[in-house]
Amino acid sequence: MLQCVVKLTVLQRYHMIWEELDSELAELKTAGLQRVRRITDSPCCVEFKTNKRTLLSFCSNDYLGLAAEPALIEAARTAASRWGVGSGSSHLVGGHLAPHEEIEQNLATFTGSARTLYFSTGYMANLGVVPALVGRGDAVFSDRLNHASLIDAAQLSRADHLRYPHNDMVALERQLAGSSARRKLILTDAVFSMDGDLAPLAQLLELAERFDAWLVVDDAHGFGVLGPQGRGSLAHMGITLSAYPRIIYIGTLGKAAGVSGAFVAGAANVIEWLMQRARTYIFTTASSPIVAATLIKSLELIEQGDARRRHLQELIAQLHAGLHNTRWQLMSSPTPIQPILIGENEAALHCAAALAEQGILVPAIRPPTVPKGTARLRITLSAAHSHDQLDQLITALRQLQ
Repeated sequence: MLQCVVKLTVLQRYHMIWEELDSELAELKTAGLQRVRRITDSPCCVEFKTNKRTLLSFCSNDYLGLAAEPALIEAARTAASRWGVGSGSSHLVGGHLAPHEEIEQNLATFTGSARTLYFSTGYMANLGVVPALVGRGDAVFSDRLNHASLIDAAQLSRADHLRYPHNDMVALERQLAGSSARRKLILTDAVFSMDGDLAPLAQLLELAERFDAWLVVDDAHGFGVLGPQGRGSLAHMGITLSAYPRIIYIGTLGKAAGVSGAFVAGAANVIEWLMQRARTYIFTTASSPIVAATLIKSLELIEQGDARRRHLQELIAQLHAGLHNTRWQLMSSPTPIQPILIGENEAALHCAAALAEQGILVPAIRPPTVPKGTARLRITLSAAHSHDQLDQLITALRQLQ
């Protein structure tokens, strides 16, 4: 009898848990915060097929239009024939193949750093770097609009986590001056993914130098787009990575590079330390050699991609001119990320749905991705977009006023 009562209690407890989940999911839907996946039946490109429709997409981070680039497809085919499809083990056990080593060396040359370390994803790079550098008794100072992966990395490190108002150098200086932490680490996006604006990297570096802090820069949205030959946000601002060993530079390879993965660049002893201590590097199977080999070709195209970057700047200027004197106020951004601030969740969803009816895909970005009350349409431009395609978006937005 007692056993039956215990089983019943356990069943009742699970029933309550499921009811809570259903209730919380319903609340998300009511608040306009439920996310829905869209199944795409074509490669990543500016016009793709989904649900038997062709949509003009302004939602991809494929800034240089390389995701379906024929030269990269051919590089992947060649790599599959030469290296197979899997690495078989972690980098430190036996899965570090020649293409992994070559892309690391090429990235070091490209970024002007002593050495780089290749990670399977940008999220894993961030989660690996910060806890390897700081821990209990230390302090991380991070921009309030940093990407979720940087927030998670700071929390995972178990260091004190102090967040300063977005790009507020006065507040950051005050926090640094008031800290007695053993080690300090300033953590920032270079290009903020939902606003498209830039971090004041020169001022951040000056503070890092003055207060003897690490400066970790996540350039997910600047690498390949900004700087001479697409060398990234540091180069864009005239900062030479090799001259400042306290800078740790993280670049993503699944956005402008068109493939996947990420890398960390810095001083040789720092990269060696990360290889020995970054858990997300050590305890995972190395990525496919196909990916690494394809990235070798991608890096060549990035370096030769000035025409693509010029076209992107022309598109940005065209968008701003086309929406001038309309209700659509673009946020200040010199990058392919061009958000239109809407405000309320339902209003942003309504605008996105209205554009989708006209065959144009622009995502509505809502909390917790952005602060409450700042829901927006996040337009992302690609070098693969034509001026005529952008005119379609501009015309559709003007008609929605």
